[in-house]
Amino acid sequence: MGLVAIGGGLVALALGLGLAAAVGCGGSPEGVVRLATTTSTADTGLLDVLTERFQEETGIRVDVIVTGTGQALAHGRNGDVDAVLVHAPGEEERFVTEGYGLERVPLMWNDFVIAGPLADPAGISGARDAAEALTRVSEAQATFISRGDDSGTHKKERQLWGAAGLEPQGAWYVEAGQGMGACLTMANEMRAYVLADRGTYLSRGNTIQLEILFEGDEALLNPYAIIAVNPERFSGVESADAQRLIEWLVSSRGQSLIEGYRVNGHQLFHPLERG
Repeated sequence: MGLVAIGGGLVALALGLGLAAAVGCGGSPEGVVRLATTTSTADTGLLDVLTERFQEETGIRVDVIVTGTGQALAHGRNGDVDAVLVHAPGEEERFVTEGYGLERVPLMWNDFVIAGPLADPAGISGARDAAEALTRVSEAQATFISRGDDSGTHKKERQLWGAAGLEPQGAWYVEAGQGMGACLTMANEMRAYVLADRGTYLSRGNTIQLEILFEGDEALLNPYAIIAVNPERFSGVESADAQRLIEWLVSSRGQSLIEGYRVNGHQLFHPLERG
């Protein structure tokens, strides 16, 4: 996988005709798919497993931009990539409805959790739902780390604050503008609360001393989908290879790799059941 990281603190790797050279230069070379996706798929290591196996089996390389969902969709709207893999269903449907994407194809899911220090100064572990948990954080003015980057996680966080009828502000509310891994590190260092996808949280293992303090609310479900960019909108889009990637990911081969992927003994993502 050729990797270009944007806003996540990752190192850019240049592989052959990498995405850094391809973006904005007339589209993908043959046999290369440009994919914009979220930090959670990269931080967990799942993306490496999927793209490397896909290349082994098809000969097609996947060059990846790792960023937040909002920026990933912006790359799609600019025709900079051939496909997007993101986790914000409402934004994804709009992307397709506006003619930038061909079809929203559900791929996998995990869920969000609210993690924080074991002492739980805001007492969120006793909350009835996620909105109440965030209300308790606000009332206690306990430090909360927000992605603040228009990612899928940030969009979900804003939805949850809205459900609580709150607009968080003040010194206790820290907008990091960073990826999920970096925000977990910040929360760990500052003994703060943070909304995280379970996969990235579990992938950090013993490197952080944050506990899952609230989980299980249906509002915390986190579905991922992949969308091919519309080739009729952008002449440089490599539609055929993008469709091959999508078909491979939703095939029994791709889905079994998603289901079987483990870090520290934990399953990080779940494939979507298909009839």
